[in-house]
Amino acid sequence: MTQAISSGLEKAQKALNGGSSGSGKKIDQLASVTKDVHDDSHRITSDFGTKQTSTDDWLRVVTEDKIGPSLLEDAFGRSITNAFQNVWSMLEVLELSSAFGTFRLHESAEDVTSAGILTDTSRETPLFTRFSTVLGSRGSADTVRDVRGFAVKFYTEEGNWDVVGNDIPVFFIQDAMKFPDVVHAAKPEPHNEVPQAQSAHNNFWDFSYLHPESTHMLMWTQSDRGIPRSYRMMQGFGVNTYTLINKKGERSFVKFHFTPDLGVHSFVWDEALKLGGQMQGFSKMVAY
Repeated sequence: MTQAISSGLEKAQKALNGGSSGSGKKIDQLASVTKDVHDDSHRITSDFGTKQTSTDDWLRVVTEDKIGPSLLEDAFGRSITNAFQNVWSMLEVLELSSAFGTFRLHESAEDVTSAGILTDTSRETPLFTRFSTVLGSRGSADTVRDVRGFAVKFYTEEGNWDVVGNDIPVFFIQDAMKFPDVVHAAKPEPHNEVPQAQSAHNNFWDFSYLHPESTHMLMWTQSDRGIPRSYRMMQGFGVNTYTLINKKGERSFVKFHFTPDLGVHSFVWDEALKLGGQMQGFSKMVAY
């Protein structure tokens, strides 16, 4: 494995140098901003110059048998996520679809919550839902092998409530500190939009093999579930776990699942390639 990686790096270096070995303008530029994280003398530092012990794990409260919440006292974690928020608006240029609708509750959930929208069966709550691919940006086809994200905004009598979800019940990471890394590894190159969505590119696969917890979601995306046929035929799974409290003050952990009335349907690879070449906005055309 090590020999194969070394051989691949040598080939990549040769390609960057226009076919010759040794140094080159691009290689020299990369070397000037590259640090070996395994070299104690070249450890990654924070924005204020302090060497970091770990860039993958947020400081948490833990015991011998349980993992507790993340702590805001982790200055490294806060620095990484704050910096990411500043550039998120530039990265998050998505291929979007949307729909308006009405939410009607058929059975009260007063055993777990006191929220009116989930206990009052006489209400009709207007809502707005946006759908999108995740890796592909503007111009990405609806038929690419990619995660589909969505957000349902309920315009309740008490205020607006957003439920965010994906079409896959697991996620690539387990620690929020890694979120900027997985997004930067997966998104298109900012200067030329290449590659995007289903393209095979090294950044993301490097991230995947360095973070074994991403394997579960990779198996989902590479399965038949990776290419939903339509937003009307796609399961949804709430990204966040909510704490709901009923009138007795009892707490419950809740995740929201969305099940399509039309059933779950997907494209096979050959269908997706043909439709992607003929009508990129297929899902939008058949959704409404």
